Amino acid sequence: MSAHLDTVKSSKDVGAAEASPYHHGDLRSALIRATTAILRERGIDGFSLREAARRAGVSPAAPQHHFGDARGLLTAVATEGFRMLGDALAAADSAATDRDGRIRGQGRAYIGFALAYPAEFDTMWRCARIDTGDTAYRAAAGRAFGLLKAAVAGTPFEDDGLPAASNPAAPDPRAVACWSLVHGLARLALDGALGPAEAARGAVDAMLEPVLDCLTV
Repeated sequence: MSAHLDTVKSSKDVGAAEASPYHHGDLRSALIRATTAILRERGIDGFSLREAARRAGVSPAAPQHHFGDARGLLTAVATEGFRMLGDALAAADSAATDRDGRIRGQGRAYIGFALAYPAEFDTMWRCARIDTGDTAYRAAAGRAFGLLKAAVAGTPFEDDGLPAASNPAAPDPRAVACWSLVHGLARLALDGALGPAEAARGAVDAMLEPVLDCLTV
């Protein structure tokens, strides 16, 4: 099972935890990298716009040009997290040969992403700190949920950029059940309920398939 979870590269593997000072070019990306590094080190409660600007090598006022405020910058990080999650789910979905394989593959990918990118994963769900009405955020989240909804329905995924499983106007109980199961297991691991980080990963490896066996949708 560890082979499944390791298909999502960790932030340490890609060397993204350290933000390099900004000199010229894409300031927006530099600020997102700096913010992501802070979140990985300190969590969302330790984040400040001033520190992100300092790490990016720009003035404290510079982030306002692209993001407006701290909420806007955190929303950009959350949006990127959903894009990465969507890519992981899409890869798992395309590798499956039937409906059950699609659901299980996306479940493994979801938990693998959460364990590999815990800071980003946490920020994606901190609705009080981000703008969930942001167009780019909604599109990225909609793609991720749409992939799950299509797998549960046994239909091809159509990327319309709209929220799917999370849309209160048209929820799919089966998709929500799948989402709740893997999200809950990921959250238990990240919150330490299954032991320290490495022990938690081993526990998830051992129990993921039996847990997925309990889900009938």
